Amino acid sequence: MLAIIGGTGLTNLENLEITRREVVRTPYGEPSGHLTFGKIAKAEVIFLARHGYGHTIAPHEVNYRANIWALRSVGVTRVLAVNSVGGISAVMGPGAISVPEQVIDYTHGRKHTFFEGDAEVTHVDFTFPYCTLARLLYLAAAKAVGISVVESGVIGVMQGPRLETVAEINRMERDGCTMVGMTTMPEACLAREQNLSYATLALSMNHAAGRGSSSAGIKLQDADAVLEAGMKKVRAILSKAVELHDAMPASQRGYS
Repeated sequence: MLAIIGGTGLTNLENLEITRREVVRTPYGEPSGHLTFGKIAKAEVIFLARHGYGHTIAPHEVNYRANIWALRSVGVTRVLAVNSVGGISAVMGPGAISVPEQVIDYTHGRKHTFFEGDAEVTHVDFTFPYCTLARLLYLAAAKAVGISVVESGVIGVMQGPRLETVAEINRMERDGCTMVGMTTMPEACLAREQNLSYATLALSMNHAAGRGSSSAGIKLQDADAVLEAGMKKVRAILSKAVELHDAMPASQRGYS
């Protein structure tokens, strides 16, 4: 089963034919909302809005463990996530879309693991944080619908909800980050702990602090316009990805 986690700007899928909604209780508290079951064309998919369907949950307040556990509990094996980011590198200007391959986590105080308390100490390999097959699925879908994407990249994940300082972005660039976001961690590592195939599609809303059009500050009203236009492309890529995933053999629908 395939799930889509939508972020800022993606609280619903317009072309999703909804069949039912399910509220899932978890040992980790309440997820961001109910799970929406439906079909895109003839392919089954589950949708969850990371920030809630009214976009009311801040990045640092998302119950990532409950979200991932809920999806796994209903039979999800692959998660296609969407993140809105700020562009650090020149290729990640406003409107650019990336399929990142690496992440650097700068967050603090978030619940990052299922293995705590009485659980056996477990070390999970996170060398490559995004599933190769899921990333290839995103890249193939973008190519099929004729939308250009940046085929790699490194997301630096900040705590939020405030945006970053110029000095923070300078440090992140020195660290190798090409974009900055607030939500792919701990979501990605929790998905790995649950052995879920996970990848994200990152849409640049704006230049990061001190870069390009944000050199004198980030104008959120401009970012909103970019977000609205960019999400049309994101939805097109997602729809094709769902179709391609549905045609895959069962052996390719899990983590690799």
